[in-house]
Amino acid sequence: MTLLRKAPLNLLHAFETAGRTGAFALAAAELELSPSAISHAIRKLEKLLEVKLFQRSTREITLTKEGAILLEHIQRGFNEMQQGLSLVTADESRPLRLHTAPSFAHQWLLPRLGSFIRENPNIDLRLSASTDYARFEQDEFDLDIVYGEPRPSPYQKIPLAVEELTPLCSPLLAKKLKKPEDLYALTLIQCDVQLYQWKGWFEANGMKPPRHYGLRFDRSFMAIAAAVDGLGVVLESKLIAEREIASGRLVCPLVSSTSEIHYIGHYLVFPQHQHMHFALETFKAWLLSELNLAQLR
Repeated sequence: MTLLRKAPLNLLHAFETAGRTGAFALAAAELELSPSAISHAIRKLEKLLEVKLFQRSTREITLTKEGAILLEHIQRGFNEMQQGLSLVTADESRPLRLHTAPSFAHQWLLPRLGSFIRENPNIDLRLSASTDYARFEQDEFDLDIVYGEPRPSPYQKIPLAVEELTPLCSPLLAKKLKKPEDLYALTLIQCDVQLYQWKGWFEANGMKPPRHYGLRFDRSFMAIAAAVDGLGVVLESKLIAEREIASGRLVCPLVSSTSEIHYIGHYLVFPQHQHMHFALETFKAWLLSELNLAQLR
């Protein structure tokens, strides 16, 4: 107990946040403190423990060997404390808080959410969508559906589906798209946050990428809507555009004559040892089952 008495919880919390985020400024923003307060807390902890925890330069901080070891154990300890607190204050009425990428929520999740609610009427689901990562440490969310490979973290991640990227357009526009070379004469819709964009698709199909794109969006659901309205051809995941393809509002005119791009587009991320919420496993099982059914269609 002597070392724990020497190292107050607030200093350990400041160290854990700085070690996880890799920057005093980011840790300060998360804990709503000033960077100087974080720096002071770290120096105080180093002095109390008589161990250097970070290598500092004018541009960055890097964990020392001792700092990395301490960070791993402190994170385990915080997870265990969180689990214990949640177990002794367990309340099945507590909402399940889900954070998700916006286009996944808009295009894929919301159309299916009715079945989950009907099957689980006692689960109070709270949904939030943004391109930021969920902040589990401040107990804001229980689960996060992330677009793209998640950043390194101590959290558990589950790849959700292998997605297929192919040109999509309205049936009317498809009449002008008989072969891949016809794309050069059409308006190409680009989503700037797409992991694989038109340039990569053209190169994968042995074609020279065009220099100009007629429309650009920062959300897939807007790019898909523009394609439905006949404004151009969008390069998009068939999973994310599943409703539009199923209804016939979008078609895949080149799917048999070109190479699709296959990639893991989304991941489910959550803290390990997350046993405190009774609804988490229920939602996770439902989500994976729905994705499996979607890929079998």
